Amino acid sequence: MAANFKAPRGTFDVLPEAQPVRRRIERTAAEMLEAAGYAAIDVPAFEETELFARGVGGSTDIVQKQMFTFTDQGGRSLTLRPEGTASICRAYLEHGMHKLAQPVKLWTAGAFFRHERPQAGRFRQFHQIDAEVIGSDSPLVDAELIVLLHDLFAELGVEGVRLRLGSLGSPDARAAYMEELKGYLRSHESDLSKEVRERIDLNPLRAFDADHEGTREVMAEAPTLLDRLEPADAEHFQAVRDLLDREGVAYDLDPTLVRGLDYYTRTVFEFECERLGAQSGIGGGGRYDGLIEQLGGPATPANGWALGIERVALALGEESAEGAPDVFIVAEGGERERALALATELRRAGHAAELDLGDRAVKGQMKQADRLGARHALILEASRATLREMDSGAEREIDPAQVAEELAAG
Repeated sequence: MAANFKAPRGTFDVLPEAQPVRRRIERTAAEMLEAAGYAAIDVPAFEETELFARGVGGSTDIVQKQMFTFTDQGGRSLTLRPEGTASICRAYLEHGMHKLAQPVKLWTAGAFFRHERPQAGRFRQFHQIDAEVIGSDSPLVDAELIVLLHDLFAELGVEGVRLRLGSLGSPDARAAYMEELKGYLRSHESDLSKEVRERIDLNPLRAFDADHEGTREVMAEAPTLLDRLEPADAEHFQAVRDLLDREGVAYDLDPTLVRGLDYYTRTVFEFECERLGAQSGIGGGGRYDGLIEQLGGPATPANGWALGIERVALALGEESAEGAPDVFIVAEGGERERALALATELRRAGHAAELDLGDRAVKGQMKQADRLGARHALILEASRATLREMDSGAEREIDPAQVAEELAAG
């Protein structure tokens, strides 16, 4: 039967078969981050619009084109969060975290919202995991965050991962470079796309991300910021590279890497997966030493990253057996009440146990156990109980009271 309603374009339902891989990504990230001292934080799904306009940057596509903004009943302009860093920085200031021992290490996960063109692994409602370190300008922070994300992808088994690494330098050095870049772009204006021409003054760095063929040819010869870093920024970047080399984290130096947010300074990085084609990004971030100050706080260095859960799940492309029951209890008609009691006992003992709730015959119950991928079937008859290993078909009679012990023993 056709549904009267469908999910809005660019959103999606996460169906049961897609849940195991997503939960594995979230669980693995939580375990690795918390083992490294990152504390969990949850922030609201919507914030005052000005937080993102000021924090993310008025020249970005996010603020100009992609935010879901509305006026609430009190006449306030609110926006569904398009990214997590600005919200975490707002929480850092609002709750006085600058008074804690620095740096403060935080992580969060949840849904985010951007009005993008829907495509494989990219949606208008999407899910991210964010990790942020606020309060230290040490190159160790940059290296730790990159190594954690690198190791997370390795632990998950994402293949074909490439790390792009760059530096945007300090705001002063970038300002001087931007004037040089604007002059270069104006001298080649006729070869640029209409969008890049219109944004030369607003954000010339975005020209490096253009897909337009003529623009890409122009940018191949453009001056790069990496060649114009101030000595302190160059020293910081070299220290990050040395630390990554010591940890065995391979990277490609990319002088055109700019990321899509205005708040980045110094180190920027992006992980890509070759399996995903042109839209290959699966996670990345960088340093944002001026953002806290932009939001009204004291000058506070910081760094962070985000990974896209949908993107990583697409890169893994796996069907997981996670969630399959340890045992499916198959019961003759007169044994159904005993099956429920036994399933409850097994669940309380920490085992995943299911039973038939659809009045199927024994044969139908065995098919259901197979469909669910159950590891064992416990067949309850009036006079005996049999434990079957579903993979091998091996069976043996068993005392139902001993099932939990048998499962615990493997």
